[in-house]
Amino acid sequence: MNAFDLIRTAVKNSLRSKTRTTLTVLAIFIGAFTLTLTSGVGTGINQYIDTTVASIGADDVITVTKAAEDTTDGPVEYDPDAKAVAAATGRPGSTVVALTSTDLTAIEGVDGVLSVEPQLRVSPDYVQVGDGTAYEATVGSFIPGMALDLAAGAEPDSASTTNEVAIPVSYVDALGFSDADAAVGQTLTFGVTDVQGTQSQVTATIVGVAEEGLVGSTAFTANEALTQTLYDTQSVGLSDAGKDSYAQAVVRFDPTGTDADLSALKASLSDLGYTGTTVQDTIGAFKAVIDGIVLVLNAFAVIALLAAGFGIVNTLLMSVQERTREIGLMKAMGLGGGKIFGLFSLEAVFIGFLGSAIGVAAGMLAGTAANALLADTLLADLPGLTLVAFDPAALATIVLTVMGLAFLAGTIPALRAARQDPIESLRYE
Repeated sequence: MNAFDLIRTAVKNSLRSKTRTTLTVLAIFIGAFTLTLTSGVGTGINQYIDTTVASIGADDVITVTKAAEDTTDGPVEYDPDAKAVAAATGRPGSTVVALTSTDLTAIEGVDGVLSVEPQLRVSPDYVQVGDGTAYEATVGSFIPGMALDLAAGAEPDSASTTNEVAIPVSYVDALGFSDADAAVGQTLTFGVTDVQGTQSQVTATIVGVAEEGLVGSTAFTANEALTQTLYDTQSVGLSDAGKDSYAQAVVRFDPTGTDADLSALKASLSDLGYTGTTVQDTIGAFKAVIDGIVLVLNAFAVIALLAAGFGIVNTLLMSVQERTREIGLMKAMGLGGGKIFGLFSLEAVFIGFLGSAIGVAAGMLAGTAANALLADTLLADLPGLTLVAFDPAALATIVLTVMGLAFLAGTIPALRAARQDPIESLRYE
């Protein structure tokens, strides 16, 4: 009996007792189905987080602020040289100690820092298209290396000398555009009030429409030229010291460096009294929570698969008992113990393959249906999120893992069959 005959015979034998095999396959199906869905949820959310991370910052950038003073030992002594400015992030009204040109020079001298740029904070009064309704707006700077999740158009060009902006998709209807494509190429106006109370207008060309994300979803994204124009306009009347005050700075480092290099860079900044935060630091805790939840859900699915493994053991042990005389006859005709072992092992693997393949296929159908149902209901406010996404490598891993578990589960009955004495087996009633 060659390998092909063994496989064909194993498949045929697996289907002898259809009810018993069906129940065992059903138990495996439940585990594989659950694993497919939980794995898909983890993949979908992590892909969404990765997209969001790319839209809020670059991988080779550290945002640097001055470290907050330690207040655990009482009030902090007043420093006349320190100036508080509104924080770029955090709760409304929060402030940080401002960075100055002296700080930027000190940061630039840290080993591992490739460049330092102050992050200009601009606060326009409103945004408006033509004579339409004016709306409040927040503006963030486009950092080279970011990847906006675009609904239409392109990202602002950092090297361009003209004012360019990407608007959030939630402003498309409000600003009077029929759709995202219609907004691209149009001109909008920002109203800005300077320190002296004079309101001015700054125009910019819409080059793209960005989908909403988890962070900064409603911010307009300006290129460097527009950011500088808005900053200069709102800074009219400001003292030189006021203009030389920044909430944070953007530091670029070598993206090919190791985690140890990045940790060393952060430590050097900390020694100088600065705090460095990467995008991964910001989003990492949230991602860890998601991974933890998916891990717990996967654990339940693995428990279901282990229970199914005992079902395979029981199914094959009963099969060995029922086919004792058949095993004896096969041995009497010259079939070795190794091939008997292989025959029953293949039956276990086939049952595992059948249950896992059906479970994965059903999980994909259920996940696809859930995506279609939730996209316009619960997840309507999170465009771009595919809750259940399928990674072919992960699905193949599920099927192969279940087949491996089935093989291990079938080892005991297969060994028992392989060790049967042919004479005693033929006498078995």
